[in-house]
Amino acid sequence: MTGFNTSSGFGRGFGVYLHWPYCARVCPYCDFNVYAAKARDTAPLFDAILKDLDGWRARSGERSVDTVFFGGGTPSLMTGSQVTQALEKIDMLWGIKSGAEVTLEANPDDHACFADFAAAGVNRLSLGVQSLDGAPLKFLGRTHSAADAIAAFRQTQGKFRSVSLDLIYALPGQTLDQWRAELARTLALGPDHLSLYELSIEPGAAFAKAVQRRDWAPMDDELCADLYELTQEMADKAGYPAYEISNHARGPAHESAHNRIYWASGDWAGVGPGAHGRLTIGDQRIATHAEDNPGAYLKQVDASGVGWAEDEMLNALAQARERVAMGLRVKEGLALRDISELGFQPDVSRIAEFESLGLLTHANGRIVLTVKGRLAADRIAAELAP
Repeated sequence: MTGFNTSSGFGRGFGVYLHWPYCARVCPYCDFNVYAAKARDTAPLFDAILKDLDGWRARSGERSVDTVFFGGGTPSLMTGSQVTQALEKIDMLWGIKSGAEVTLEANPDDHACFADFAAAGVNRLSLGVQSLDGAPLKFLGRTHSAADAIAAFRQTQGKFRSVSLDLIYALPGQTLDQWRAELARTLALGPDHLSLYELSIEPGAAFAKAVQRRDWAPMDDELCADLYELTQEMADKAGYPAYEISNHARGPAHESAHNRIYWASGDWAGVGPGAHGRLTIGDQRIATHAEDNPGAYLKQVDASGVGWAEDEMLNALAQARERVAMGLRVKEGLALRDISELGFQPDVSRIAEFESLGLLTHANGRIVLTVKGRLAADRIAAELAP
């Protein structure tokens, strides 16, 4: 991609997402672009990621980085030196804003590296505990115990300005009382942030094949809804209000600034195998997708200077639909001007219908989903999108 006007007044934030595709073990619920780490030499991939950053800088023009996010995969399998080099590269290319959020996803097993990541410049750690019960951890294919997860969380204390815990609920056979007890234990730990996800059966994950074989059946929708409502009630009462459908924070300072860029339809450089990105240049908005396979990614970077092999120019309709889908997820809701400025008018009758059903509120030019509405967020977004 060449010949773009690199002047842009786009003001919805700019982040850098770095995807590390390797995992010590691929979890059965995961459909992300991940590969078993084994005894790989990761230096060629890391060098390609640094080169990919150069390519993104050449195409994005001059900007300042609001956030950096190391995701995966398991980026806690990176070394502290690699994280340091990546951050130094990003700062050299664009400039990382003072106090910018720098997040790294980590497994409890990698707690010995937490101090190295903090020294490298990571100030927010997202810890994938997934459960604090032994049986669910085994079902989810995790290699740590509940005690390991709690010990790893203790290891984060004093090292990062914000620590998030990820948990998965709505597992087969899970009861309201079981989840209530587990969530209570989690809240009692006092993390800064919680990402609480219902188990979803993704087509590319091992769990999808297990369900097809009828090894087990997903939880029914009614009980899922009860669990979701219980989650919102308990988290809110404990001082962790939901600021997004599945995300809770004990105050705005601990909300994920990087994910806020996604939900605001901002821009981000997506580097590493399988990474997605968004780039607004002038009146053009481009969606990018890097090569999934690490070997193909290396070849793509060598050939073109960037890792993405696919890019799509998003027209006004595609942008409007993206803004509706993303904007409805957050507590502030969707500003209707976000779609009207792209040339589309909201369907007032549909908004009124959803409001009468108690699924959303409509006031001051914004539509905000209720707790009940969040359970049907995707359907509502599809019906309200132009």
